[in-house]
Amino acid sequence: MARVSKLLLLATALAVGLWESSAGAAPAKTARNERLWMAATAARPEQMKLWEELVDIDSGTGDAEGGRKVAAVLIPRLKDLGASVEVLQAEQAGLPENTVASFAGTGKARILIIAHIDTVFGPGTVAKWPFKVEGNVLHGPGVGDEKGGVVEAVMALKLLHDQGFKGYRKLTLLLETSEERGSPGTRNLINRLVRENDVELNMEPGDPPDGVTVWRKGSTTFHIIVKGRAAHAGVAPQEGRNAAIELIHQLKAVEAMPHFGDGITANLTTLRAGSRDNIIPDYAEAGVNVRTREAGDVERVDSALKAAAAVTEVPDTTVTVTRDPAYPPLPDNPVTNALARRAEAIYAETGHVLNFGGNGGASESAMAAAAGTPALDGLGPVGGGFHSDKEFVDLTTVTPRLYMLARLIMDLSAKPPTPVR
Repeated sequence: MARVSKLLLLATALAVGLWESSAGAAPAKTARNERLWMAATAARPEQMKLWEELVDIDSGTGDAEGGRKVAAVLIPRLKDLGASVEVLQAEQAGLPENTVASFAGTGKARILIIAHIDTVFGPGTVAKWPFKVEGNVLHGPGVGDEKGGVVEAVMALKLLHDQGFKGYRKLTLLLETSEERGSPGTRNLINRLVRENDVELNMEPGDPPDGVTVWRKGSTTFHIIVKGRAAHAGVAPQEGRNAAIELIHQLKAVEAMPHFGDGITANLTTLRAGSRDNIIPDYAEAGVNVRTREAGDVERVDSALKAAAAVTEVPDTTVTVTRDPAYPPLPDNPVTNALARRAEAIYAETGHVLNFGGNGGASESAMAAAAGTPALDGLGPVGGGFHSDKEFVDLTTVTPRLYMLARLIMDLSAKPPTPVR
C-alpha cells in the first residue's frame, strides 16, 4: 500500500509540474518581508568582509591546510549562531575535514543546505589574483564557485538567527571539501544527509542573466592507461613499444564523440607520457572528462572506450580504461521545477525576475534528487568565468539572492515538500 501511495504522489507531482510547464504560469504575487529585506541590505558590509577573507585563502581541492583555514573562519561564526558543529574526517586521504552545522528548531521541516569550500585553484593563486571589487563586479579565485555561495549561506543563517526564526525542525549546513573532484571525500556523508532531510538547497552560483539551475549533467572522468615497453630511443628503438603512440590511437574514440552541446560531451583534459627525451615511453595516460544528460549515457561511453581498448595498433601494448566515481545527472523534473517556482515568487518580491536553466556543471543536488529528495541548485550569487582567471560575480545580485535564500528557508519551513522514496 505504501508503494502505491508513493506512486500516486509521484504521478500527481508529474501532472502538476507538466501543467505548470505548459501553462507558463506566473508566480503568485506575494508581499516583501520588509524586516528581512532591511536586514539583508544592512548585512552587505559584513558579507563583503567575510567574502574577501575566504577568497583570499587558497583552498584548491586537496589543499588540506587551506581548507582548514577556511573552516577555521566559518566554524566560530556558526557556533555563535547557535549551531551544533561536527567536524568529520574526509572519506579520502589528503583532503581536509568536512563540517556539518545543525540548528534545532520548533517546526517540522528538515532542510539541508550544501556548499563547498574547495576551488579549482592551486596554492599561490591568491598572491597573484586576490579578491577585488571593480564597480558592480567581484573578481578572485573561487569568488563565485563557490565561496560566494558559502558566504550567502552563512549570512542567511545569521539573518534567520537575528530575526529569531526557528520555524524548521532542523536546519543543516554541510560545508564539503572535495566537490571539484566529484566529492570523493564526502559522498557517503552526502548520501546520508540527503536521505535525512526533506529538501536540499545548493549554493552553486546562479547563471546569467539571473537564473537558478533546474537541470545538470552528470560528470565523471575516464582514465585511458596504456602500458608498453621502454627502450633506448637512439640505440634500439625497435625494441620498445611506444605507449604514447598507442594512446594517440586510443584517443580517436574520444575525438569521435561530441565535445560541446546539451547532450553527451567528452573532452580530453589531462595527458601524461614519457620520463626522458631518449627513452621510448612505456606508460601513457589520458584523462577524459565526460558529461551526460541521461543516467545510461555514461555506460555507453564506457562501452565505446573499452571496445577501442580491446584493439591496439602498437603491438604488445595493453590498454586499460577506468573511471572515477560519478555525479549522476540532475534531470529536468516537476519536483525541482515546483521548488524553482517558489523561489521565483519570493525573488519577485525584490523586483527581480528569476530564470530557470541548466548547464554541464555537476553538483551534489543530483545525488539528492537520485535519493528522492527535492533539490534546487544555483542559489548562490550570479557569476561566470568559472574555473578560469576571469571568474566573477555580479554584485547587483548579492542582496536580492541573500533575501531569497532566507525567505525560501522560511517558506519551506512552513510548507516542506514531500520526498519521493
